[in-house]
Amino acid sequence: MQKISTCLWFDGQAEEAAEFYTSTFDNSSMGEVMPGPGGKALTVEFEIEGRQFMGLNGGPMFKFTEAVSMVVNCDSQEEVDRYWDALLVGGVESQCGWLKDRFGLSWQVVPTAMAGILNGPDPAGSQRAMEAMMKMRKLDINELQRAYDGVG
Repeated sequence: MQKISTCLWFDGQAEEAAEFYTSTFDNSSMGEVMPGPGGKALTVEFEIEGRQFMGLNGGPMFKFTEAVSMVVNCDSQEEVDRYWDALLVGGVESQCGWLKDRFGLSWQVVPTAMAGILNGPDPAGSQRAMEAMMKMRKLDINELQRAYDGVG
């Protein structure tokens, strides 16, 4: 068991969210479901890519905000597209690779290549890439690289 894990507060959707997240990410699994009043899940333990979470059906008094987000580091554009498309179903896209899923949880779907592009040796290229990123919703590795290179 991890020393520190993450508890996500839901309004009656913890089990549905856990099932969605574990079906979206590889190397993920459902854990123990603790029943609450009326037999509905009170807590749901689940693991995504080796990281432990607990979903709590705590009620409507607290909502997710962008102050906390999950970051998905993607090795390819195909991975960016896959996770973006899956997490966006029923959710809302924002800018710069951010979205809120249908449960209101914020996600950043980020290509690992972005750090090298935004922190490249050419400051003008990095600035162009940053400006291009600020106009994007889903991040596009090729567009970021073209902006860095000054192409287009």
